[in-house]
Amino acid sequence: MEVGRQILQCQTNSEAFAIDQQRRSANYKPNIWKYDFLQSLSSKYDEEQYKTQAERLRQDVKHLFVETVDLQAILELVDCIRKLGLASHFNDEIKEALDSVASSMKNNSFNGEGNLYFAALSFRLLRQHGYEVSQDVFGEFLDEKGTSMKIQCEDIKGVLEVYEASHLAVEGETILDYAKAFSARILKGINNCTVKEGNIFTRVVHALELPHHWRVQWFDVKWQIDAYENDQKINKLLIDFAKINFNIVQATLQKDLKEISRWWRNLGLTETLKFTRDRLVESFLCSVGLVFEPHFSCFRKWLTKAIVMVLVIDDVYDIYGSLEELEHFTSAVNRWDSRIIQQLPECMQICFQVLDSIVNETASEMERENGWNHAQPHLKKRGQISVKHYLWNQNEEDMLDFFGKNQELVYNISLIIRLCNDLGTSEAEQERGDAASSILCHMKETNVSEETARTYIKDMISKSWKKVNGQCIAKSPKLQSLVNINTNMARVVHNLYQYGDGFGVQDRENKRQISPSWLIHSNSTEMKISLLACYCNQG
Repeated sequence: MEVGRQILQCQTNSEAFAIDQQRRSANYKPNIWKYDFLQSLSSKYDEEQYKTQAERLRQDVKHLFVETVDLQAILELVDCIRKLGLASHFNDEIKEALDSVASSMKNNSFNGEGNLYFAALSFRLLRQHGYEVSQDVFGEFLDEKGTSMKIQCEDIKGVLEVYEASHLAVEGETILDYAKAFSARILKGINNCTVKEGNIFTRVVHALELPHHWRVQWFDVKWQIDAYENDQKINKLLIDFAKINFNIVQATLQKDLKEISRWWRNLGLTETLKFTRDRLVESFLCSVGLVFEPHFSCFRKWLTKAIVMVLVIDDVYDIYGSLEELEHFTSAVNRWDSRIIQQLPECMQICFQVLDSIVNETASEMERENGWNHAQPHLKKRGQISVKHYLWNQNEEDMLDFFGKNQELVYNISLIIRLCNDLGTSEAEQERGDAASSILCHMKETNVSEETARTYIKDMISKSWKKVNGQCIAKSPKLQSLVNINTNMARVVHNLYQYGDGFGVQDRENKRQISPSWLIHSNSTEMKISLLACYCNQG
């Protein structure tokens, strides 16, 4: 059931109007993404001929796994395929390659002696795929005291890989703590003149800006295509396949965005709730950050609806509602009882009505597409749009219990999200009198400067990532994808708030971080997203 505009007409009397005149405002600027512009998006890459071409290239790339014999070269192939956004096309081949490396480590036949780059690459790829691998692979590179690493500063490629690998550490892995500190110090001290190997300096700058493990994979693909295209050692087949795959995925994302923008416009919510942010495109990009593959279109659309409503309700709590009103609103959502909200301002009633409508609509789609029964009570039971239920095509008990059995993982991801948000928005929120952020609380509790408080919060984020890393190891294969999707939530927030408020402020230079490779400028002042345009220079 779709919400029509008719339920969104806010009929106010003079008394209600007077109260509303006293409400706070965050002074959010108007949405810059025009409806007509979004609806004008089109791509030729949704045509069948390009899918046929892509399949032919996929088969050619598949042969590379057979032709590549050297173990290090196989790992580099796996790494390249992952970074180019092609991993889902080669799940079996990647698993076979990593199984072989993991087996050689267990059997003490791992031939990485003296090769720092190989050891670090193996460690990172295995950890990223949920394998149990010990930090002891770096043991031979420790000094006699075991408190520092014997690393040749000239081996920038090896040092960079150690730095990237160190971000997959778990709690208590002191070797990796030493590795991170030592490699970071070396990398921060180099410059373009001292690096002779290909585009390694560009990769160093990229890693120091944000490590690969913390990046949203799809937002990084176009950057990786550009980087690998300048690397003479990379097989051209990989670049050709990556480009056409990128364009095909982008074409699907365009269609998703066009459809969800029609839903948002028909809802008419921002015309009524003028105090809230109109950030549909940013919400959609968040859903893309969790799952970009074309077959997840339904999930992306469901999730975008959830995110955009979370933003609206967040603004109701932070900006619009009084304490008494918010207590009633919270009670109404928790009990899912519309009678409780009857005495609230009509704008808050509308929020509840829209939330209820989205849940009903989503439950109906779930039941129709997956053959489920009674999906609606599961959604309402939590008093929120529980989009986590939409990821599965079958109603298996262990998957439905995933969040109940992985509460610590969910908690630490939520903590990363909260702290990254505070780092990006604390200053603006403090200026408009919102609730105190973790930064301000730490400043007051410990009587330290804002810079010191920010350093402390960043350290908390790193520690939380260690806990997340530990909880991602050795999961069953069918749960590993759920772990990855949930971990992507933290990655999305790193990208959103790395240089400021990626939601509240659209027209700042840091907005490119919402989707680093997707934003382009036209000659006009309007920004356009190249999820919007396809990859140029198609070979």
